[in-house]
Amino acid sequence: MKLIRVNMTDKTIHTEDVPPEYAGLGGRGLSSVIINTEVPPRCDPLGPENKLIFAAGLLSGTTMPNTSRLSIGAKSPLTGGIKESNVGGMIAVAMGRLGIQAIIVEGQAPEGELYLLKIDGNGNASLIPAQEYKGMRTYPLVEKLLATYGKDYAVVCIGPAGEYKMPIASVQASDVDDRPCRAAGRGGMGAVMGAKGLKAILVDRRGKDGNPVADPEAFREAVKNLVQMIKSDPMNAEVMPNLGTAALVAPVNSMGGFPSYNARKGVLDGWENICGERMAEIIKERGGNPTHRGCDQCIIFCSNVYVDKDGKYVTSALEYETIWAMGGMTGITDLDVIARLDNLCDDIGVDTMSAGVAIAVAMDSGYRNFGDAAAAIEMMEEIGKGTEFGRILGGGGVAVGKHFNNPRVPAVKGQTIAAYDPRALLGLGVTFATSPMGADHTAGNVVGAYLTGMLDPLKPEGQVETSRFLQIAIAAYDTLGLCFMASVALLNPEAFEAVSKLIGAKLGQTLGPDEFPFGLGLRVLKAEREFNRRVGFTKEDDRLPRFFYEEPLPPHNTVFVIRDEELDSVFDF
Repeated sequence: MKLIRVNMTDKTIHTEDVPPEYAGLGGRGLSSVIINTEVPPRCDPLGPENKLIFAAGLLSGTTMPNTSRLSIGAKSPLTGGIKESNVGGMIAVAMGRLGIQAIIVEGQAPEGELYLLKIDGNGNASLIPAQEYKGMRTYPLVEKLLATYGKDYAVVCIGPAGEYKMPIASVQASDVDDRPCRAAGRGGMGAVMGAKGLKAILVDRRGKDGNPVADPEAFREAVKNLVQMIKSDPMNAEVMPNLGTAALVAPVNSMGGFPSYNARKGVLDGWENICGERMAEIIKERGGNPTHRGCDQCIIFCSNVYVDKDGKYVTSALEYETIWAMGGMTGITDLDVIARLDNLCDDIGVDTMSAGVAIAVAMDSGYRNFGDAAAAIEMMEEIGKGTEFGRILGGGGVAVGKHFNNPRVPAVKGQTIAAYDPRALLGLGVTFATSPMGADHTAGNVVGAYLTGMLDPLKPEGQVETSRFLQIAIAAYDTLGLCFMASVALLNPEAFEAVSKLIGAKLGQTLGPDEFPFGLGLRVLKAEREFNRRVGFTKEDDRLPRFFYEEPLPPHNTVFVIRDEELDSVFDF
Protein backbone atom coordinates (compact mmCIF):
# COMPACT_ATOMS: atom_id res chain seq x y z
CA MET A 1 0.00 0.00 0.00
CA LYS A 2 1.10 3.54 -0.78
CA LEU A 3 1.03 7.00 0.72
CA ILE A 4 0.65 9.95 -1.64
CA ARG A 5 2.16 13.17 -0.30
CA VAL A 6 0.93 16.35 -1.96
CA ASN A 7 2.82 19.57 -1.20
CA MET A 8 0.56 22.51 -1.98
CA THR A 9 3.38 25.03 -1.55
CA ASP A 10 5.63 23.80 -4.35
CA LYS A 11 3.03 21.63 -6.13
CA THR A 12 5.12 18.46 -5.84
CA ILE A 13 3.61 14.99 -5.46
CA HIS A 14 5.54 12.09 -3.98
CA THR A 15 4.41 8.47 -3.70
CA GLU A 16 5.99 6.15 -1.14
CA ASP A 17 5.38 2.78 0.43
CA VAL A 18 3.69 2.85 3.82
CA PRO A 19 6.67 3.07 6.21
CA PRO A 20 7.15 0.46 8.95
CA GLU A 21 6.06 2.85 11.71
CA TYR A 22 2.62 3.16 10.07
CA ALA A 23 2.27 -0.48 8.97
CA GLY A 24 -0.99 -2.20 9.89
CA LEU A 25 -2.83 1.09 10.29
CA GLY A 26 -5.58 2.71 8.26
CA GLY A 27 -8.43 5.11 8.82
CA ARG A 28 -8.49 6.94 12.14
CA GLY A 29 -5.50 5.04 13.47
CA LEU A 30 -3.33 6.10 10.58
CA SER A 31 -4.52 9.72 10.49
CA SER A 32 -4.09 10.16 14.25
CA VAL A 33 -0.65 8.57 14.39
CA ILE A 34 0.56 10.64 11.42
CA ILE A 35 -0.74 13.85 13.01
CA ASN A 36 0.89 13.05 16.35
CA THR A 37 4.17 12.20 14.61
CA GLU A 38 4.38 14.83 11.88
CA VAL A 39 2.28 17.88 12.83
CA PRO A 40 3.73 20.51 15.22
CA PRO A 41 1.12 20.63 18.01
CA ARG A 42 1.31 24.42 18.39
CA CYS A 43 0.93 25.15 14.67
CA ASP A 44 -1.83 27.27 13.17
CA PRO A 45 -4.57 24.83 12.07
CA LEU A 46 -5.06 26.95 8.94
CA GLY A 47 -1.36 27.40 8.29
CA PRO A 48 1.17 25.50 6.15
CA GLU A 49 2.54 23.36 8.99
CA ASN A 50 -0.74 21.56 9.54
CA LYS A 51 -1.33 18.41 7.49
CA LEU A 52 -4.62 17.13 6.13
CA ILE A 53 -4.79 13.34 5.94
CA PHE A 54 -7.31 11.36 3.90
CA ALA A 55 -6.90 7.80 5.18
CA ALA A 56 -8.80 4.81 3.82
CA GLY A 57 -9.56 2.07 6.31
CA LEU A 58 -7.15 -0.82 6.61
CA LEU A 59 -9.81 -3.04 4.99
CA SER A 60 -11.20 -0.52 2.48
CA GLY A 61 -11.03 -1.92 -1.04
CA THR A 62 -11.13 -5.55 0.13
CA THR A 63 -14.20 -7.80 -0.09
CA MET A 64 -15.23 -7.03 3.50
CA PRO A 65 -18.56 -5.16 3.32
CA ASN A 66 -19.22 -1.84 5.04
CA THR A 67 -15.56 -0.78 4.99
CA SER A 68 -16.15 2.30 2.86
CA ARG A 69 -15.30 4.81 5.58
CA LEU A 70 -12.68 7.49 4.98
CA SER A 71 -10.99 9.18 7.92
CA ILE A 72 -10.05 12.82 7.38
CA GLY A 73 -7.67 14.13 10.01
CA ALA A 74 -5.79 17.30 10.94
CA LYS A 75 -5.27 19.70 13.79
CA SER A 76 -8.76 21.15 14.15
CA PRO A 77 -9.49 24.86 13.69
CA LEU A 78 -12.61 24.31 15.82
CA THR A 79 -11.12 22.54 18.85
CA GLY A 80 -7.43 23.37 18.51
CA GLY A 81 -6.67 19.71 19.13
CA ILE A 82 -6.42 16.53 17.10
CA LYS A 83 -9.37 15.64 14.90
CA GLU A 84 -10.59 12.75 12.78
CA SER A 85 -13.84 13.17 10.88
CA ASN A 86 -15.37 10.13 9.28
CA VAL A 87 -17.29 9.90 5.99
CA GLY A 88 -18.78 7.19 3.80
CA GLY A 89 -19.67 7.21 0.13
CA MET A 90 -17.35 5.91 -2.58
CA ILE A 91 -13.87 7.31 -2.12
CA ALA A 92 -12.33 5.03 0.53
CA VAL A 93 -13.06 1.91 -1.51
CA ALA A 94 -11.73 3.65 -4.64
CA MET A 95 -8.49 4.47 -2.83
CA GLY A 96 -8.13 0.96 -1.45
CA ARG A 97 -8.60 -0.62 -4.87
CA LEU A 98 -5.79 1.56 -6.20
CA GLY A 99 -3.50 0.57 -3.35
CA ILE A 100 -3.60 4.03 -1.74
CA GLN A 101 -3.70 3.90 2.04
CA ALA A 102 -3.65 7.65 2.52
CA ILE A 103 -3.31 11.03 0.82
CA ILE A 104 -1.32 13.50 2.93
CA VAL A 105 -1.77 17.15 1.96
CA GLU A 106 1.06 19.38 3.17
CA GLY A 107 2.07 23.02 2.82
CA GLN A 108 -0.24 25.71 1.51
CA ALA A 109 -1.03 27.20 -1.87
CA PRO A 110 -0.59 30.97 -2.24
CA GLU A 111 -3.64 32.98 -1.20
CA GLY A 112 -6.26 32.97 -3.95
CA GLU A 113 -5.01 29.85 -5.76
CA LEU A 114 -7.29 26.81 -5.94
CA TYR A 115 -6.64 23.28 -7.19
CA LEU A 116 -8.13 19.86 -7.83
CA LEU A 117 -6.20 16.70 -7.04
CA LYS A 118 -6.98 13.99 -9.60
CA ILE A 119 -5.85 10.38 -9.17
CA ASP A 120 -6.29 8.27 -12.31
CA GLY A 121 -6.87 4.54 -12.73
CA ASN A 122 -3.15 3.82 -12.50
CA GLY A 123 -2.86 5.64 -9.17
CA ASN A 124 -1.06 8.63 -10.71
CA ALA A 125 -1.85 11.94 -9.01
CA SER A 126 -1.82 15.42 -10.52
CA LEU A 127 -2.80 18.92 -9.41
CA ILE A 128 -5.10 20.84 -11.75
CA PRO A 129 -5.87 24.58 -11.45
CA ALA A 130 -9.45 25.02 -10.27
CA GLN A 131 -10.15 28.75 -10.36
CA GLU A 132 -13.26 28.13 -12.47
CA TYR A 133 -14.80 26.27 -9.52
CA LYS A 134 -14.14 29.00 -6.96
CA GLY A 135 -17.15 29.70 -4.75
CA MET A 136 -19.21 26.84 -6.16
CA ARG A 137 -21.53 24.90 -3.90
CA THR A 138 -20.97 21.16 -3.76
CA TYR A 139 -23.96 19.87 -5.78
CA PRO A 140 -23.25 21.87 -8.95
CA LEU A 141 -19.52 21.37 -8.38
CA VAL A 142 -19.70 17.56 -8.38
CA GLU A 143 -22.06 17.57 -11.34
CA LYS A 144 -19.62 19.69 -13.32
CA LEU A 145 -16.56 17.69 -12.24
CA LEU A 146 -18.11 14.38 -13.30
CA ALA A 147 -19.27 15.89 -16.58
CA THR A 148 -15.70 17.04 -17.23
CA TYR A 149 -13.67 14.06 -15.98
CA GLY A 150 -16.15 11.19 -16.30
CA LYS A 151 -18.56 9.29 -14.12
CA ASP A 152 -15.95 6.81 -12.92
CA TYR A 153 -14.57 9.13 -10.25
CA ALA A 154 -15.37 9.35 -6.56
CA VAL A 155 -15.21 12.89 -5.23
CA VAL A 156 -14.55 14.66 -1.96
CA CYS A 157 -14.86 18.43 -2.01
CA ILE A 158 -15.58 21.61 -0.12
CA GLY A 159 -18.24 24.24 -0.62
CA PRO A 160 -17.97 27.98 -0.04
CA ALA A 161 -17.75 27.51 3.76
CA GLY A 162 -14.48 25.64 3.30
CA GLU A 163 -13.14 28.38 1.06
CA TYR A 164 -14.17 30.91 3.74
CA LYS A 165 -12.19 28.73 6.22
CA MET A 166 -15.14 28.53 8.59
CA PRO A 167 -14.38 26.32 11.64
CA ILE A 168 -17.52 24.21 11.07
CA ALA A 169 -16.81 23.63 7.35
CA SER A 170 -17.25 20.03 6.22
CA VAL A 171 -15.71 17.88 3.53
CA GLN A 172 -18.47 16.41 1.36
CA ALA A 173 -18.17 13.02 -0.35
CA SER A 174 -20.12 11.64 -3.30
CA ASP A 175 -22.42 8.67 -2.67
CA VAL A 176 -23.36 5.81 -5.00
CA ASP A 177 -25.66 8.19 -6.89
CA ASP A 178 -22.86 10.75 -7.37
CA ARG A 179 -24.40 13.22 -4.94
CA PRO A 180 -22.14 15.05 -2.44
CA CYS A 181 -24.46 14.22 0.45
CA ARG A 182 -22.03 12.33 2.72
CA ALA A 183 -20.26 14.62 5.16
CA ALA A 184 -17.08 14.52 7.15
CA GLY A 185 -18.70 17.20 9.24
CA ARG A 186 -17.02 17.47 12.58
CA GLY A 187 -14.06 19.64 13.47
CA GLY A 188 -13.65 21.92 10.47
CA MET A 189 -11.73 19.65 8.11
CA GLY A 190 -13.29 21.61 5.23
CA ALA A 191 -11.64 24.77 6.53
CA VAL A 192 -8.24 23.05 6.56
CA MET A 193 -8.85 21.83 3.01
CA GLY A 194 -9.78 25.36 1.95
CA ALA A 195 -6.70 26.79 3.66
CA LYS A 196 -4.54 24.36 1.68
CA GLY A 197 -6.06 25.68 -1.56
CA LEU A 198 -7.69 22.35 -2.43
CA LYS A 199 -11.26 22.42 -3.76
CA ALA A 200 -11.73 18.71 -4.52
CA ILE A 201 -10.08 15.31 -4.84
CA LEU A 202 -11.16 12.92 -7.59
CA VAL A 203 -10.19 9.25 -7.40
CA ASP A 204 -10.80 6.78 -10.22
CA ARG A 205 -13.09 3.96 -9.06
CA ARG A 206 -11.90 1.38 -11.62
CA GLY A 207 -8.94 0.04 -9.67
CA LYS A 208 -8.85 -3.65 -8.81
CA ASP A 209 -7.17 -5.69 -6.10
CA GLY A 210 -4.98 -2.83 -4.91
CA ASN A 211 -5.35 -3.74 -1.24
CA PRO A 212 -3.52 -7.08 -0.98
CA VAL A 213 -4.62 -9.93 1.29
CA ALA A 214 -1.94 -12.29 2.59
CA ASP A 215 -4.24 -15.31 3.08
CA PRO A 216 -7.23 -15.04 0.70
CA GLU A 217 -8.92 -18.26 1.80
CA ALA A 218 -8.80 -17.40 5.51
CA PHE A 219 -9.95 -13.87 4.65
CA ARG A 220 -12.98 -15.16 2.69
CA GLU A 221 -13.98 -17.42 5.59
CA ALA A 222 -13.67 -14.59 8.09
CA VAL A 223 -15.71 -12.25 5.87
CA LYS A 224 -18.46 -14.84 5.56
CA ASN A 225 -18.61 -15.22 9.33
CA LEU A 226 -18.69 -11.47 9.98
CA VAL A 227 -21.34 -10.79 7.34
CA GLN A 228 -23.62 -13.23 9.13
CA MET A 229 -23.03 -11.44 12.44
CA ILE A 230 -23.75 -8.02 10.93
CA LYS A 231 -26.88 -9.15 9.09
CA SER A 232 -28.28 -11.02 12.09
CA ASP A 233 -28.09 -7.99 14.36
CA PRO A 234 -31.72 -6.84 14.93
CA MET A 235 -30.92 -3.15 14.37
CA ASN A 236 -29.23 -3.88 11.06
CA ALA A 237 -31.70 -6.52 9.93
CA GLU A 238 -34.93 -4.71 10.74
CA VAL A 239 -34.65 -1.16 12.04
CA MET A 240 -31.94 0.47 9.91
CA PRO A 241 -33.30 -0.59 6.47
CA ASN A 242 -36.75 0.73 7.36
CA LEU A 243 -36.10 3.84 9.44
CA GLY A 244 -32.37 4.53 9.30
CA THR A 245 -30.73 6.29 12.22
CA ALA A 246 -33.87 8.44 12.56
CA ALA A 247 -35.27 5.43 14.43
CA LEU A 248 -33.64 6.93 17.54
CA VAL A 249 -35.87 10.03 17.65
CA ALA A 250 -38.73 8.27 19.44
CA PRO A 251 -36.76 6.26 22.05
CA VAL A 252 -34.41 9.08 23.00
CA ASN A 253 -37.38 11.42 23.49
CA SER A 254 -39.03 8.70 25.57
CA MET A 255 -35.92 8.63 27.77
CA GLY A 256 -36.09 12.40 28.19
CA GLY A 257 -32.65 12.82 26.66
CA PHE A 258 -33.36 14.62 23.36
CA PRO A 259 -31.74 18.05 23.84
CA SER A 260 -34.34 20.56 22.67
CA TYR A 261 -34.58 24.35 22.46
CA ASN A 262 -30.82 24.70 22.96
CA ALA A 263 -30.87 21.93 25.57
CA ARG A 264 -33.49 23.58 27.80
CA LYS A 265 -35.74 20.48 27.66
CA GLY A 266 -35.17 16.75 27.17
CA VAL A 267 -38.31 16.20 25.08
CA LEU A 268 -39.25 18.09 21.92
CA ASP A 269 -42.87 19.19 21.70
CA GLY A 270 -44.19 17.56 18.53
CA TRP A 271 -41.32 15.08 18.12
CA GLU A 272 -43.82 12.65 16.58
CA ASN A 273 -43.83 14.84 13.46
CA ILE A 274 -40.11 14.33 12.84
CA CYS A 275 -39.50 10.77 14.07
CA GLY A 276 -38.21 7.96 11.89
CA GLU A 277 -41.62 6.36 11.54
CA ARG A 278 -43.17 9.58 10.24
CA MET A 279 -40.22 10.20 7.95
CA ALA A 280 -40.57 6.73 6.40
CA GLU A 281 -44.30 7.35 5.82
CA ILE A 282 -43.64 10.63 4.04
CA ILE A 283 -40.90 9.16 1.86
CA LYS A 284 -43.10 6.24 0.81
CA GLU A 285 -46.13 8.46 0.15
CA ARG A 286 -44.08 10.70 -2.15
CA GLY A 287 -42.20 7.98 -4.02
CA GLY A 288 -38.82 8.49 -2.40
CA ASN A 289 -36.62 5.68 -1.14
CA PRO A 290 -36.63 4.79 2.57
CA THR A 291 -34.15 1.93 2.08
CA HIS A 292 -31.14 3.27 0.23
CA ARG A 293 -27.54 2.15 -0.19
CA GLY A 294 -25.57 5.35 0.16
CA CYS A 295 -22.09 3.87 0.59
CA ASP A 296 -20.08 1.46 -1.52
CA GLN A 297 -20.26 -2.22 -0.44
CA CYS A 298 -23.00 -1.57 2.14
CA ILE A 299 -25.16 -4.49 3.29
CA ILE A 300 -27.19 -2.52 5.88
CA PHE A 301 -28.99 0.11 3.73
CA CYS A 302 -29.48 2.68 6.52
CA SER A 303 -29.69 5.58 4.07
CA ASN A 304 -32.78 7.15 2.52
CA VAL A 305 -33.73 9.54 -0.27
CA TYR A 306 -36.07 12.28 0.92
CA VAL A 307 -38.20 13.98 -1.75
CA ASP A 308 -40.58 16.94 -1.73
CA LYS A 309 -44.32 16.91 -2.36
CA ASP A 310 -43.69 16.76 -6.11
CA GLY A 311 -41.37 13.78 -5.78
CA LYS A 312 -38.26 15.88 -6.41
CA TYR A 313 -35.00 15.02 -4.63
CA VAL A 314 -34.20 17.08 -1.54
CA THR A 315 -31.54 15.21 0.43
CA SER A 316 -29.95 11.87 1.24
CA ALA A 317 -29.81 10.76 3.91
CA LEU A 318 -31.91 12.49 6.53
CA GLU A 319 -30.25 11.17 9.68
CA TYR A 320 -30.92 11.26 13.41
CA GLU A 321 -28.23 13.76 14.35
CA THR A 322 -29.37 16.21 11.65
CA ILE A 323 -33.04 15.84 12.60
CA TRP A 324 -32.03 16.63 16.18
CA ALA A 325 -29.76 19.59 15.42
CA MET A 326 -32.03 21.24 12.85
CA GLY A 327 -35.25 20.14 14.57
CA GLY A 328 -34.91 19.46 18.28
CA MET A 329 -32.42 22.20 19.06
CA THR A 330 -34.26 24.83 16.98
CA GLY A 331 -37.81 23.74 17.85
CA ILE A 332 -38.65 23.12 14.18
CA THR A 333 -41.01 20.17 13.71
CA ASP A 334 -41.48 20.21 9.93
CA LEU A 335 -39.48 17.48 8.17
CA ASP A 336 -39.62 19.35 4.87
CA VAL A 337 -37.84 22.30 6.48
CA ILE A 338 -35.30 20.05 8.19
CA ALA A 339 -34.60 18.27 4.89
CA ARG A 340 -34.12 21.63 3.19
CA LEU A 341 -31.67 22.70 5.91
CA ASP A 342 -29.81 19.40 5.51
CA ASN A 343 -29.49 20.01 1.77
CA LEU A 344 -28.19 23.53 2.39
CA CYS A 345 -25.58 22.23 4.83
CA ASP A 346 -24.30 19.69 2.30
CA ASP A 347 -24.37 22.20 -0.55
CA ILE A 348 -22.64 25.00 1.38
CA GLY A 349 -20.35 22.49 3.06
CA VAL A 350 -20.93 22.71 6.82
CA ASP A 351 -21.54 20.21 9.59
CA THR A 352 -25.29 19.85 10.18
CA MET A 353 -24.81 19.33 13.91
CA SER A 354 -22.58 22.37 14.45
CA ALA A 355 -24.73 24.55 12.18
CA GLY A 356 -27.96 23.49 13.90
CA VAL A 357 -26.57 24.22 17.36
CA ALA A 358 -25.21 27.58 16.16
CA ILE A 359 -28.69 28.50 14.93
CA ALA A 360 -30.21 27.25 18.21
CA VAL A 361 -27.81 29.34 20.31
CA ALA A 362 -28.75 32.40 18.22
CA MET A 363 -32.44 31.67 18.83
CA ASP A 364 -31.80 31.08 22.52
CA SER A 365 -30.08 34.47 22.64
CA GLY A 366 -33.17 36.25 21.35
CA TYR A 367 -31.95 36.79 17.78
CA ARG A 368 -34.95 34.84 16.47
CA ASN A 369 -37.65 32.65 18.03
CA PHE A 370 -37.44 28.89 18.42
CA GLY A 371 -39.44 27.19 15.70
CA ASP A 372 -38.89 29.97 13.15
CA ALA A 373 -38.22 27.95 10.02
CA ALA A 374 -37.73 30.95 7.74
CA ALA A 375 -35.13 32.37 10.12
CA ALA A 376 -33.21 29.09 10.17
CA ILE A 377 -33.08 28.98 6.37
CA GLU A 378 -32.08 32.65 6.29
CA MET A 379 -29.20 31.97 8.71
CA MET A 380 -28.00 29.06 6.60
CA GLU A 381 -27.97 31.27 3.52
CA GLU A 382 -25.92 33.84 5.44
CA ILE A 383 -23.32 31.14 6.05
CA GLY A 384 -23.34 30.32 2.35
CA LYS A 385 -22.86 33.96 1.36
CA GLY A 386 -20.15 34.56 3.94
CA THR A 387 -21.81 37.64 5.44
CA GLU A 388 -20.49 39.09 8.69
CA PHE A 389 -23.09 37.24 10.76
CA GLY A 390 -22.79 34.20 8.51
CA ARG A 391 -19.12 33.96 9.43
CA ILE A 392 -20.03 34.11 13.13
CA LEU A 393 -22.50 31.26 12.61
CA GLY A 394 -19.79 29.44 10.64
CA GLY A 395 -17.63 29.60 13.73
CA GLY A 396 -20.02 27.25 15.53
CA GLY A 397 -22.04 27.44 18.72
CA VAL A 398 -19.21 28.75 20.88
CA ALA A 399 -18.60 31.67 18.51
CA VAL A 400 -22.32 32.48 18.43
CA GLY A 401 -22.50 32.30 22.24
CA LYS A 402 -19.62 34.76 22.54
CA HIS A 403 -21.25 37.09 20.02
CA PHE A 404 -24.48 37.23 22.02
CA ASN A 405 -22.78 36.89 25.43
CA ASN A 406 -24.77 33.69 26.02
CA PRO A 407 -22.90 31.08 28.12
CA ARG A 408 -25.45 28.32 27.44
CA VAL A 409 -23.50 26.60 24.67
CA PRO A 410 -23.50 22.78 24.78
CA ALA A 411 -19.92 22.20 23.61
CA VAL A 412 -16.75 20.47 24.78
CA LYS A 413 -13.32 21.54 23.50
CA GLY A 414 -15.17 23.90 21.18
CA GLN A 415 -17.22 21.16 19.50
CA THR A 416 -20.95 21.01 20.16
CA ILE A 417 -22.54 17.91 21.64
CA ALA A 418 -24.54 15.34 19.72
CA ALA A 419 -28.21 14.41 20.08
CA TYR A 420 -28.10 13.05 23.63
CA ASP A 421 -28.42 15.19 26.74
CA PRO A 422 -25.81 14.17 29.33
CA ARG A 423 -28.14 14.99 32.21
CA ALA A 424 -30.53 12.21 31.18
CA LEU A 425 -28.02 9.89 29.47
CA LEU A 426 -25.02 10.01 31.77
CA GLY A 427 -22.70 7.77 29.78
CA LEU A 428 -22.95 10.03 26.75
CA GLY A 429 -21.82 12.85 29.01
CA VAL A 430 -18.74 10.83 29.93
CA THR A 431 -17.92 10.35 26.25
CA PHE A 432 -18.62 13.97 25.34
CA ALA A 433 -16.36 15.20 28.12
CA THR A 434 -13.43 12.85 27.65
CA SER A 435 -13.17 12.10 23.92
CA PRO A 436 -9.96 13.62 22.51
CA MET A 437 -12.04 14.84 19.57
CA GLY A 438 -14.39 17.07 21.55
CA ALA A 439 -18.05 16.09 22.11
CA ASP A 440 -18.52 13.21 19.66
CA HIS A 441 -21.51 11.06 18.72
CA THR A 442 -19.70 7.92 17.54
CA ALA A 443 -16.58 7.75 19.74
CA GLY A 444 -18.35 5.99 22.61
CA ASN A 445 -22.09 6.03 22.10
CA VAL A 446 -23.74 4.37 25.10
CA VAL A 447 -27.34 4.63 23.87
CA GLY A 448 -27.40 0.96 22.82
CA ALA A 449 -26.76 -0.09 26.42
CA TYR A 450 -29.78 1.95 27.49
CA LEU A 451 -32.08 0.63 24.78
CA THR A 452 -31.26 -2.97 25.69
CA GLY A 453 -31.63 -2.37 29.43
CA MET A 454 -27.99 -3.19 30.19
CA LEU A 455 -27.50 0.20 31.84
CA ASP A 456 -29.74 2.72 33.61
CA PRO A 457 -29.16 6.08 31.88
CA LEU A 458 -29.90 8.05 35.06
CA LYS A 459 -27.64 6.15 37.47
CA PRO A 460 -23.88 6.76 37.55
CA GLU A 461 -22.96 3.10 38.05
CA GLY A 462 -21.28 1.58 34.99
CA GLN A 463 -21.27 4.75 32.89
CA VAL A 464 -17.51 5.38 33.00
CA GLU A 465 -16.62 1.76 32.34
CA THR A 466 -19.03 1.47 29.41
CA SER A 467 -17.83 4.70 27.82
CA ARG A 468 -14.20 3.61 28.21
CA PHE A 469 -14.86 0.22 26.60
CA LEU A 470 -16.72 1.75 23.68
CA GLN A 471 -14.20 4.53 23.05
CA ILE A 472 -11.41 1.94 22.81
CA ALA A 473 -13.39 -0.46 20.61
CA ILE A 474 -14.67 2.20 18.22
CA ALA A 475 -11.18 3.68 17.81
CA ALA A 476 -10.08 0.24 16.63
CA TYR A 477 -13.03 -0.23 14.26
CA ASP A 478 -12.53 3.29 12.85
CA THR A 479 -9.01 2.19 11.94
CA LEU A 480 -10.39 -0.64 9.80
CA GLY A 481 -12.74 1.64 7.86
CA LEU A 482 -15.78 -0.20 9.20
CA CYS A 483 -18.96 1.86 9.45
CA PHE A 484 -20.49 2.62 12.83
CA MET A 485 -23.60 0.47 12.39
CA ALA A 486 -21.55 -2.58 11.43
CA SER A 487 -19.15 -1.91 14.30
CA VAL A 488 -22.00 -1.79 16.84
CA ALA A 489 -23.08 -5.26 15.72
CA LEU A 490 -19.57 -6.56 16.47
CA LEU A 491 -19.10 -5.37 20.06
CA ASN A 492 -18.77 -8.78 21.67
CA PRO A 493 -15.98 -11.31 22.34
CA GLU A 494 -17.04 -13.68 19.55
CA ALA A 495 -16.95 -10.85 17.02
CA PHE A 496 -13.62 -9.55 18.34
CA GLU A 497 -12.12 -12.99 17.71
CA ALA A 498 -13.60 -13.13 14.20
CA VAL A 499 -12.29 -9.65 13.34
CA SER A 500 -8.86 -10.61 14.70
CA LYS A 501 -8.82 -13.52 12.26
CA LEU A 502 -9.85 -11.20 9.44
CA ILE A 503 -7.04 -8.74 10.20
CA GLY A 504 -4.59 -11.60 10.61
CA ALA A 505 -5.52 -12.99 7.22
CA LYS A 506 -5.18 -9.53 5.69
CA LEU A 507 -1.74 -8.88 7.17
CA GLY A 508 -0.41 -12.44 7.21
CA GLN A 509 0.12 -12.66 10.93
CA THR A 510 -1.61 -14.02 13.99
CA LEU A 511 -3.17 -11.53 16.37
CA GLY A 512 -3.18 -12.28 20.06
CA PRO A 513 -6.30 -11.81 22.21
CA ASP A 514 -5.02 -8.46 23.52
CA GLU A 515 -4.27 -6.94 20.12
CA PHE A 516 -7.82 -6.33 18.84
CA PRO A 517 -9.69 -4.26 19.69
CA PHE A 518 -7.94 -3.19 22.87
CA GLY A 519 -4.33 -3.03 21.77
CA LEU A 520 -5.18 -1.21 18.56
CA GLY A 521 -7.78 1.07 20.13
CA LEU A 522 -5.47 2.08 22.96
CA ARG A 523 -2.67 2.87 20.51
CA VAL A 524 -4.98 5.27 18.68
CA LEU A 525 -6.31 6.97 21.80
CA LYS A 526 -2.84 7.34 23.28
CA ALA A 527 -1.62 9.08 20.12
CA GLU A 528 -4.63 11.43 20.18
CA ARG A 529 -4.28 12.26 23.85
CA GLU A 530 -0.54 12.79 23.53
CA PHE A 531 -1.05 15.30 20.72
CA ASN A 532 -3.66 17.18 22.75
CA ARG A 533 -1.37 17.20 25.79
CA ARG A 534 1.39 18.75 23.68
CA VAL A 535 -1.10 21.33 22.41
CA GLY A 536 -1.71 22.28 26.04
CA PHE A 537 -4.94 20.45 26.91
CA THR A 538 -5.32 19.38 30.54
CA LYS A 539 -7.87 17.38 32.51
CA GLU A 540 -9.86 20.61 32.89
CA ASP A 541 -10.65 20.36 29.18
CA ASP A 542 -12.38 17.02 29.84
CA ARG A 543 -15.40 18.70 31.37
CA LEU A 544 -18.94 19.53 30.29
CA PRO A 545 -20.26 23.12 30.31
CA ARG A 546 -21.31 24.25 33.79
CA PHE A 547 -25.02 24.45 33.02
CA PHE A 548 -25.16 20.67 32.61
CA TYR A 549 -24.10 20.37 36.26
CA GLU A 550 -26.31 23.16 37.58
CA GLU A 551 -29.49 23.38 35.46
CA PRO A 552 -31.97 20.48 35.90
CA LEU A 553 -33.30 19.05 32.65
CA PRO A 554 -37.04 18.46 32.28
CA PRO A 555 -38.77 16.02 32.39
CA HIS A 556 -36.53 14.14 34.86
CA ASN A 557 -35.18 17.38 36.39
CA THR A 558 -31.75 15.83 36.75
CA VAL A 559 -28.23 17.20 36.32
CA PHE A 560 -24.96 15.57 35.28
CA VAL A 561 -23.65 13.81 38.39
CA ILE A 562 -20.47 12.03 37.26
CA ARG A 563 -17.67 13.43 39.43
CA ASP A 564 -14.56 15.02 37.94
CA GLU A 565 -12.36 12.32 39.47
CA GLU A 566 -14.37 9.68 37.63
CA LEU A 567 -13.96 11.53 34.34
CA ASP A 568 -10.22 11.72 34.99
CA SER A 569 -10.14 7.92 35.42
CA VAL A 570 -11.57 7.13 31.97
CA PHE A 571 -8.13 6.92 30.38
CA ASP A 572 -6.12 5.53 33.26
CA PHE A 573 -4.33 3.16 30.90
